[in-house]
Amino acid sequence: MCPQFTEFIIVSRQDTAAWGVRRFPIPPSALAVWLFDVDEALKVHPAYAKAKAGDWQSALTLVSDVAVVGIHAQRDKFGSDCIFVAPFAREASGNNAIPQVFAEVCGMVFGASTDQTIVQTTKVYHTGADAMERLALRPEFDGDVQQSKRYVLVDDVTSLGGTLAELANYIQSKGGVVHGVFVLVNAGRSKSFSPDKRTIKILEARYGHELIEIFGIAVNALTANEARYLVGFRTADEIRNRLAKAKQEIDLRLRSKGIPSIFGG
Repeated sequence: MCPQFTEFIIVSRQDTAAWGVRRFPIPPSALAVWLFDVDEALKVHPAYAKAKAGDWQSALTLVSDVAVVGIHAQRDKFGSDCIFVAPFAREASGNNAIPQVFAEVCGMVFGASTDQTIVQTTKVYHTGADAMERLALRPEFDGDVQQSKRYVLVDDVTSLGGTLAELANYIQSKGGVVHGVFVLVNAGRSKSFSPDKRTIKILEARYGHELIEIFGIAVNALTANEARYLVGFRTADEIRNRLAKAKQEIDLRLRSKGIPSIFGG
């Protein structure tokens, strides 16, 4: 079950739009399935801390205890022709093992494949981050995508949805099809992954292509919760100012943990 670990790449970023534009959204047609609205059931489990820290056996124990019944209840949702893929990184230690183990268990229950080649190549430090900090730190992915194959994106907890959106963008940019999303906990205010048309129109009219310049994300590729957050700003300059502050806050938070600045501050 455990992939072979290789060195984890941490890349410093000074321009959030520098490593490619997110142009493909999570398709509105993609089936979204989740088991919980809050993460309490995960956090109170005795295996949670070790699973979150990278222990695969603890992750398997957690998923078996809290999710297997729910996965079986959804077994008519996805076919055996799907490929379950989780945003995981091959690092020696410290990496959350829950998403990949969840994907493996889904593959077994659905009689489907589990991807072992698509890897998150940058660490984004989203734990404890607010919405703007998450937008400032977009993950990158690498690995082989099977042309025209149907992928189901899997994660343990999603709130803003940005990591899954980046994974969806990567898969579609390489010729794959995003068929669905299956997460343990959907903690977002909006449970949909696709913003409504009215919000998209407001953002397009207010900012045009400026969100691509600021974040490297096309308006139509935002998740529902990202769009809902950004529509609360009135001008692009207001967003830029908040982003600059978020980068400072990220660097301060990481330096307090002994991690060097990633924005050159």
